Amino acid sequence: MLNVTKLTQAEITRLRIEALTKALSPAGMAEFMQQFEKGSRDYTKNRDQILGNPTIDDIFGRIGEHRKTQEEGE
Repeated sequence: MLNVTKLTQAEITRLRIEALTKALSPAGMAEFMQQFEKGSRDYTKNRDQILGNPTIDDIFGRIGEHRKTQEEGE
């Protein structure tokens, strides 16, 4: 179990975003987060801030990891 008392606020936020992304997909996570955060309501800008600028290799790597996780759960 993770000891959150030893994590910085930035680390906790990163873990929160990762968990929401895993559960809801990146688009679903961004939509969910917008309900609670004041922002520009500019989805593209917010998405870029959250997800960065991944390369195609990064994207395919994430897809592979997601598929592997799904297969392990079946």
